[in-house]
Amino acid sequence: MNDPRFQTLASTIVNHSCQLKAGENILIEAFDIPEEMVIALVEAAHRVGAHPHVDLRSTRVMRAMQSGATEAGLREWAGCDLHRMTKMHAYVGLRGANNANEMSGMSDAQLKLVGANYQKPVHLERRVKHTKWVVLRWPSPSMAQLAKTSTSAFEDYYFRVCCVDYVKMDRAVQPLVARMKSADRVHIKGPGPTDLRFSIKGVGAVPCSGERNIPDGECFTAPIRDSVEGVLQYNTATLYQGTTYSNMRLEFKKGKIIKATCDGDEAKFNSILDSDEGARYIGEFSLGFNPSILTPMQDTLFDEKIAGSFHFTPGQCYEEAENGNRSQVHWDMVCIQRPEYGGGTITFDDEVIRRDGLFVVADLQGLNPEALGAVSGVTMMQT
Repeated sequence: MNDPRFQTLASTIVNHSCQLKAGENILIEAFDIPEEMVIALVEAAHRVGAHPHVDLRSTRVMRAMQSGATEAGLREWAGCDLHRMTKMHAYVGLRGANNANEMSGMSDAQLKLVGANYQKPVHLERRVKHTKWVVLRWPSPSMAQLAKTSTSAFEDYYFRVCCVDYVKMDRAVQPLVARMKSADRVHIKGPGPTDLRFSIKGVGAVPCSGERNIPDGECFTAPIRDSVEGVLQYNTATLYQGTTYSNMRLEFKKGKIIKATCDGDEAKFNSILDSDEGARYIGEFSLGFNPSILTPMQDTLFDEKIAGSFHFTPGQCYEEAENGNRSQVHWDMVCIQRPEYGGGTITFDDEVIRRDGLFVVADLQGLNPEALGAVSGVTMMQT
């Protein structure tokens, strides 16, 4: 089926997200995606005079590849894909999944082996740092199940959310960028034990308005690595390496997670945080403000953009907001602060900038849902 929404999304990816130019190479890596959407991306790349390269992948095949791979095999695989990635100016990761839990059941040791020998050299060290990249999901029946809605309703929701006015969003986020760049002390308060303090002085800030993720709507920085003190209780579930965790509670001292609890497999939860030294330090702090994403669905690319949310990420920092933390882990755990989720405040240098999920200072109110223009659509139940 040649859905006209495919062309709209492809145009957004090629022209806004990747800003693709004539003569540039773009790698389209598609997991369980309809051929028509991949063709729409290829045609959009051709229209600007670029050179598309396509890799059609299956999550089931990827599981088989990863679960049986040796360290030597992973290094050979990574070497081939890394060589190709060095030739690319842009990258699109279009990731569908017939089963969101396809990667579950793999041993922690094998997941760490894959992370260290494939994901880190190919993606964390090359693709993220040296290409114009964008990653997005696909509205599969599996995602609709996570959202607790019908497939057709979720498809409508997906395309409306993914094709928001990112130009308007980019204008509205600039005052937040300025505030993050000039701020020193951050204080986050929330229900229960949440009372967290850290510094972001001199780290910088990066606005995200459709350039790296679709859907998008966040602005990130990172804490000074050893400055984090206090307790953070997350209130949204997270699906990581095929396993779901909820009610994650992290306790920090001198930047390090000294205690981590959750509902679910707590031993595995801590094992991931013990992947390497950097996994128990924070690599990203980000505020989410997509006006049309309101409820979590255990998909990071959606959940981290929820209006009135923030995420506080154990593991690898981004080069654009450098705090020196290095890890094979980058785990975006999300906390929503709107009233129905318990509320909370975010303070920069003793000034409350956001209360109960809404920006309260004049220069940031353009990021509130009513200002950005929330897109009506399917209402999803909290998972």
